[in-house]
Amino acid sequence: MAIAVVVPTYNEKENISRLLSEILVTVPGVDVFVVDDNSPDQTAGLVKDMMGKFANLHLLNREKKEGLGRAYIYAFNEILKDSKFTTIIMMDADFSHNPGYLPKLIELGQKYDLAIGSRYIKGGKTIGWEMWRKALSYGGNLYCRLILSTPIHDVTSGFLAIKADCLKKIDLSALNLSGYAFTIGLKYALIRQGFSFKELPIVFQNRTGGESKISNHIIREGIIAPWKMIFKK
Repeated sequence: MAIAVVVPTYNEKENISRLLSEILVTVPGVDVFVVDDNSPDQTAGLVKDMMGKFANLHLLNREKKEGLGRAYIYAFNEILKDSKFTTIIMMDADFSHNPGYLPKLIELGQKYDLAIGSRYIKGGKTIGWEMWRKALSYGGNLYCRLILSTPIHDVTSGFLAIKADCLKKIDLSALNLSGYAFTIGLKYALIRQGFSFKELPIVFQNRTGGESKISNHIIREGIIAPWKMIFKK
């Protein structure tokens, strides 16, 4: 059993060294792939410095910033070339996804095709957000759930463990979504294939360093994306 943790980055120098250290101490047997979109703050340089200490830390460099979705697809395609990886984990670089949940997420990922770190089931919550951000997240999640008729409670979550064999069975190139809507589209594609899933309650902590990547484009894409998914059935 080999596990790959994918961490997309763009200007995360304030978080990346501490995050990687915590991941590699919490679950030392995993391989961590940082996929960096040519961050001008030299995030990649900090990762390279740590690679001398951790043989299971890898850096995937991309030439330019093209959005979360393209970064993940690039990383997935590279990782899936190696048949040793049985599970791929997705998580943010800003500590909103606590590395302390990784052992449990990995455990669930062995029993189910898709394990989801969920804010919107019993025991889950979000802290550190302004009321408008909480309303946007909760409302957007409910909006997507209703349109897609999905049984997943936190359809917008980006903290996931996915079996590699399941990823191989969906058309990643068809997920033409650049922002956080990518995580919605990915889960929807997996569920439509009939893959099993389980949600793990998590406390989602707002970032303490760096800047949020939320933008008007990401919000607009999230509004339109569910309808595109329905019409592509």
